[in-house]
Formats: sequence, C-alpha cells, structure tokens
Amino acid sequence: MNKTNKNSSEAAYRLSVAPMMDWTDRHCRYFHRLFSARALLYTEMVTTGAVLHGDRARLLGFDPAEHPVALQLGGSDPDELAAATRIGVAEGYDEINLNVGCPSERVQSGCFGAALMREPGLVADCARAMIEAAGPVPVTIKCRIGVDDQDPETVLPEFLARMAGAGVATVIVHARKAWLQGLSPKENRDIPPLDYGLVHRMKARFPELTIVLNGGVPDLATAAEHLAAGLDGVMLGRAAYHGPALLGAADRLIFGARTPDVPAEAAVRAMLPYIEAECARGTPVNQITRHMLGAFAGRPGARAWRRVLSEGAHRPGAGPELVEAALGRISEAA
Repeated sequence: MNKTNKNSSEAAYRLSVAPMMDWTDRHCRYFHRLFSARALLYTEMVTTGAVLHGDRARLLGFDPAEHPVALQLGGSDPDELAAATRIGVAEGYDEINLNVGCPSERVQSGCFGAALMREPGLVADCARAMIEAAGPVPVTIKCRIGVDDQDPETVLPEFLARMAGAGVATVIVHARKAWLQGLSPKENRDIPPLDYGLVHRMKARFPELTIVLNGGVPDLATAAEHLAAGLDGVMLGRAAYHGPALLGAADRLIFGARTPDVPAEAAVRAMLPYIEAECARGTPVNQITRHMLGAFAGRPGARAWRRVLSEGAHRPGAGPELVEAALGRISEAA
C-alpha cells in the first residue's frame, strides 16, 4: 500500500511564487516574504548533484523568515533524489518539490525536467523514494501538460494517476506543453498555448489531489478566479518577480487575512536592515537590489528608482543608503 504524502499546511498552496532559475534566490525570497506572510516560496531548481557534492551553505541556506519555503530538486535517480531530499529536510525546508517541467537543453541532457514527462514510471519511482526519505515533509511534483507531440488530454491524466498511485498528494501543473526541440527555454514560457481548462478538468477528475495552476497568471484577481472555480492553488511566476508589490495584497485577497496590505515603500524599508547585515557579511548589494527593480512597476518614479539602483549597485561600498536614495525618487514623484 502506498504512503500518501499529505501536506499539513495546505492553505499555503493557495498562492505561491514559482521556482525561477537565476531569480528566486534567498535574497529574492526574503524580499517577497516582506509583502506576504503566507504565500509559499520556492527556491531555484537545484540539481541532486549540486546538493550532494556542492556548497550546501550557499545553495541551500535561507533565512528563517522565508518560511513557508520549498526546495525544488532536479534529478531522475531515485536514490540520489532520496539522499537530496533527506538533506533538504534536515536543512528545514517545508516542502521538497521535483522538477518535471524545465525544458532547457542542460536539463534534457541530464534526463530530468520536462523530459521526464515521457517517463511517468520513473517519476513515480522517484516520488516514492523521495516520500520515504521526507518523512512528514510533503513531496510535490511540478510538471507540464505534456511535451512535444504528446496529447495532453491523454498524457496528463495518466501522469497524474501515476503520481497519485505513488503517494503524491500535490501536483503543480504548468498549463503549457514544453517543446524540447525547436523552442528555447524562454520561448517555452510564451509560445505554447495555455490550456487552463485542462487543468481544471484534472481537478474534477482527481478531486483527492491538491492541484495548483501555474503559467501566465497575471495578477491576484485572476488567481482568485481560478480558486473560486475549484483549483486548490495558483502559482505566480514572472508577474510576481517583475511586480512584487502585487503580493502585498495577497494575504487579504487570497488567504482572507484581516491584515493591512503591504505597500512597496514599507517592504523596501523593511529590507534595509537585511541589506545592511548582508553587506556586512560581504554580499555585494547588487545581488540583492537586482530583485527589487520591479518594486514600483507602473508607478510614478519607477524609472528613476530602477536607474538609481542599476547605476549605483556596482559601485564599491554601495549599501542600504543606495536604496534609500532610490526610494527618495519615488517620494519626489508622488
């Protein structure tokens, strides 16, 4: 009998910020957490080889303020994934996620990511091994609706059935195919058409699964519509990264919290002690401020904000005073 790996805090799945390579590092996640206390945050994908043999402090370290936070793993060997899962659990992550959606050539050559949509049996074996290693910590899968010439109407339900049979309780579905030949990773985020209807049909077909929708969701209002239509959660990607201030209303609009929304100014000011502490440890300020460029997207002064940060962040000795100076441009434009 398969063990079912149920998440003890499913409410967090109502809204999450997607794992995004080169973007959702620990500095980005800390900034996003200042906008929303409840949204689930994800690391960038980390390969099993990196977890097992790399600099774990650099790759896996995170601030306790980031909770709830999930570790996304890339791999296809059940034993290696189990070992990496144990490490992730020991590091304190609230969830371990397996990437079955990334379409990059590097991922394909390693036989993981979206290429695994062709091998649901192997993914099920990986999931079982991870679940056994994770103990009470939930193991989840993030997938596409299919790859290349696969028929999503056939492939996705078969895939979900395999995952449920392996004990997986939560699947995040990026509602696009991945074309492993002919499209770049960037093109794979835009060109294949979205099929939200299929994901909604999968929730009706697999009511026991927690199903989270990912792909092209632009704002909280749209996320709320998907939730109202029956999905368990929505994962925002580029919309949250390029305009993180939208997360400031998430706790109220998505989670029903009776707390005031967090304006961008408040989140930026709350970042200043963090920036000061990180700079004191030797972290270049540009590694932090690059994730803050979109904080005032669409508002007067946003261009000046970005310019001050972009031009000043690489200067020797730059620190929190640079962010304060950029914030002054927002105040001037108000």
